[in-house]
Amino acid sequence: MRRGYRKSLCAAYLLCLLVLSGCAAQTNVQDTSEESKEEHIQIGITFDSFIIERWQRDRDVFVSAASELGAEVNVQNANGDMKEQINQIDYFIQKKMDVIVVVMVASGEDESGIVEAVERAKKAGIPIVAYDRLILNGDVDLYISFDNGQVGRLMGEHMREHLAEGGELLRVCGPMADYNVPQVMEGFEEVLAGSDLKIGETEYAEGWLGETGFTAASDYLKSHYEVDGIMCGNDSIAGHAVRALSERRMAGKVCVVGQDADLDACQRIVEGTQCMTVYKPVEKLARRAAELSVALAKGEPIAAADSAIVKELPDSDAITVYTKVSESIYDGTYQVPYERLEPIAVTKENMDEVITGKYHEESDIYLNVRND
Repeated sequence: MRRGYRKSLCAAYLLCLLVLSGCAAQTNVQDTSEESKEEHIQIGITFDSFIIERWQRDRDVFVSAASELGAEVNVQNANGDMKEQINQIDYFIQKKMDVIVVVMVASGEDESGIVEAVERAKKAGIPIVAYDRLILNGDVDLYISFDNGQVGRLMGEHMREHLAEGGELLRVCGPMADYNVPQVMEGFEEVLAGSDLKIGETEYAEGWLGETGFTAASDYLKSHYEVDGIMCGNDSIAGHAVRALSERRMAGKVCVVGQDADLDACQRIVEGTQCMTVYKPVEKLARRAAELSVALAKGEPIAAADSAIVKELPDSDAITVYTKVSESIYDGTYQVPYERLEPIAVTKENMDEVITGKYHEESDIYLNVRND
């Protein structure tokens, strides 16, 4: 009996060892499988700030689109501080991001620091995308934005259509440190060149401070008593300009234009206190930027549509197919690939066609008026 008992114990012990070793082997296989999974593409994006309403939408759409493409996004906010943005770029370099996207701070500071940060990233083999604002002399791998000259032309065309000849205008533009601002101004002036509309004064909202619209409009009316139109760098500035007009019971009597199609601007348009805004489909911009960023992260070269998009490699039958963008642009030193998107003028007449249900909800746009 004792010998049989010992045999049973040995058999049971061996069986347990086999089961346990089988479990261990299964666990090891599973761990190996996890390690073999392809790592996600890592994208770092640094924003100027989120003071302007549209940047929050850009962020959300970009992150969502990148996620759909299998990428993870690290979002940083520079809060309008150029030095902080440079630190964030260096942080992304240390983290070995696959691509870095920069919405450059428009502070008017010396931009050599951010150009040097871009150079450090490129030396580390990390592509750089300039989002909406061009980094001058930066030799970025891609610049993606809207046609800012067309933004100004749309504003000018609206004023030419709705103001009598000889009308006097006030301009409250964004900061000249933002590369987009002189482009908008140039487009605006291009349209007005063939008219008798006169630009009385031009003010600049440093740091895109919206309250500049109120101060500039109030000061102008103190010395000129009246104005026919106010061209504003964005809808936040336009909102404050309308507030200054309201205090003088002039809201709705002066043609005010802006850009970005902010919700409160769309409300003012249907209420009749702002004439138009320029809608820049940021969903399209952010999604396209995410697509091209992922392409760069995968090592796919970017080239303008007017450049050669297929190139034979030396001593090889292989070819390199370049991802196409619309054109190239001169950054002051280099020609860089440029993806240009078209803006749309929005008025009370086409609000529902362009904006309602697509960018803002009907109930929000018509919150203060009856939708007939």
